[in-house]
Amino acid sequence: MKKAKFLTAPYILIFLAGINLIAQTSTEKYLGVEPPGMTAKIFMPGLVTTGLPTRDMAITPDGKEMYFTVHGSTFIFSTILCSKFIDGKWQKPEVAPFAANAKYAYTEPCISPDGKKMYFVSNRSKTSPKGEKESYDVWVMDRVNDGWSEPVNIGEPINSATDEYFPSVTNDGTMYFTREAADRSNAIFRSKLVDGKYAAAEKLPEQINFGADRFNAFIDPEEKYIIVSVFRAKDGKGAADYYIVFRNSDDTWQNPINMGDKINSKFNEYSPYVTRDGKYFFFMSMKPDENLFSENENFSYEWLQKIHNSPGNGSNTMYWIDAKIINELKNNSSK
Repeated sequence: MKKAKFLTAPYILIFLAGINLIAQTSTEKYLGVEPPGMTAKIFMPGLVTTGLPTRDMAITPDGKEMYFTVHGSTFIFSTILCSKFIDGKWQKPEVAPFAANAKYAYTEPCISPDGKKMYFVSNRSKTSPKGEKESYDVWVMDRVNDGWSEPVNIGEPINSATDEYFPSVTNDGTMYFTREAADRSNAIFRSKLVDGKYAAAEKLPEQINFGADRFNAFIDPEEKYIIVSVFRAKDGKGAADYYIVFRNSDDTWQNPINMGDKINSKFNEYSPYVTRDGKYFFFMSMKPDENLFSENENFSYEWLQKIHNSPGNGSNTMYWIDAKIINELKNNSSK
């Protein structure tokens, strides 16, 4: 039997340094790319975020599929793209099969926390694949192997004669969503899933439904907080800002908190998403990438083409940031 060899101190230090390096390397990437810190950066430029207006994010629990919305500058078209992580690489995005009919608009994908259902919003016909456009409704699909079932209109009490937008789902199936009123204003509602059926939709209180208009709210799966886009709030930094509202254990809500300069700008922001592990906050912003515009000294046709085809060009752009910012906001609010 061979005797065990013991490492001397210098070798132990080298060995530990090697382990530390391996540990650092193993945590450097998230979704296969270098993640942001506490400064927001554009998400996957050139693959997910391009010169096309891009918004909304939904990621499967295993981190191997991403769904996001691209649309025309005046929403003349809107569809949902999908990219899959195969052989260690994100594939070129493709139009999702359920969002391929250019007659209709498709937007705001949402995947349930358990990954078994996907929701999205569309004005597609409820009666025929080629029928006339209808109001915007929430649609749902079930996970089937590595794909999704045929979409089904989720129906009442979530959908109504007016438009519904931006579904967001909790661990217990409660759905939060935006409903448009007859006067075209929007408010955040929720519907609890009780014995497999949705209960009557309830309008959330003024801590969430404040400002000139509010829409596109992301709910934490455990309902600890909600992030809502609010138009022309009193302390807003731009047209539409993100606010976070923390929920108490008795189902009351605290006062809304503007998410600050790291997130909001003087431009529009209105599509929030937090990864299911709570590590990163994705958000759409129209704020321009300063580095992109700092290179210009004189206008040229080539430069204009470059700007048109670049993320951060002033159109809807997907950013992401470490979700520790949420804890920071909560801690600061309690001081």
